[in-house]
Amino acid sequence: MPDTPIAVAAPRHATFLSPMPLFFVVLWSSGFIVAKFGLPYAPPLTFLLLRFLGVLVFLVPAVLLLKAPWPHGKIRQIALAGLLVQGGYLIGVWCAIKLGMPAGLSALIVGMQPILTAFAAPLIGEKVLPRQWLGLLFGLGGVALVVAAKIKLVGLSADAILLCVLALLSITAGTLYQKRYCPQFDLRTGTVIQFTASIVLVLPLAILFEGLGPDFAAVQWTLRFIGALLWSVLGLSIGAIFLLFALIRRSDATQVTSLLYLTPPTTAVMAWLMFGEAFNALGIAGMVLAVTGVIFVVKKTK
Repeated sequence: MPDTPIAVAAPRHATFLSPMPLFFVVLWSSGFIVAKFGLPYAPPLTFLLLRFLGVLVFLVPAVLLLKAPWPHGKIRQIALAGLLVQGGYLIGVWCAIKLGMPAGLSALIVGMQPILTAFAAPLIGEKVLPRQWLGLLFGLGGVALVVAAKIKLVGLSADAILLCVLALLSITAGTLYQKRYCPQFDLRTGTVIQFTASIVLVLPLAILFEGLGPDFAAVQWTLRFIGALLWSVLGLSIGAIFLLFALIRRSDATQVTSLLYLTPPTTAVMAWLMFGEAFNALGIAGMVLAVTGVIFVVKKTK
């Protein structure tokens, strides 16, 4: 969408010198906090359906009011990328957590995304430098240190592990697909398309597996739940996703996904501040290692 202000291109590496990556990491990291607040009051698929519908409630009027341009010839590609990045990823992670998957182990599994993206980078015409490979390994090691003390395998089911792996594959494939086939589109209308496609995916699943009815009887409409839902809509599905798409548009896929290494350390700090969860010296060392790894990946080549 070169004809809209949102699509103004930035120098490839200048993006990482702006506050954008920091804002993205903070917003994205809050996803596990939202799950902790929201899942006790609604089944995961029902929560996600309400989240996706909430995005449309806020964005569709804005799109109509601002007369945002709709993409031409790329609607199917944008919708498919949305099914993978929004639907497949969130369904996998949230259902896995509901089945007892520890957030730390979930973060570690999904934390493999930068490595998978780097292996697949040649498919979208990108090259990963040796320094970046070293940074990716540092980042993965840092994530492992951060979540090591939080991983508990007791009672863990194969279904939960499978769902988390599917989430990993879904968001990796979606990021690569969007970078390759539809990196440029108006974020407002493109997001509407992606979440509409995600609703088409999650609605029948919620009806089939959670017995969802028109009255949403399984939802407990507490203030805590409403707050979690509003944040998941505005902070995550609009704020974080807009930033993710902007980063995908302006930077290499490997650079963008490397930022996800900072998610578990940031989430751990949030959990420490909000819930008093332990954050020890091993976690601090992991955070330093993860940050070092990301610097290696995003640092401009001279």
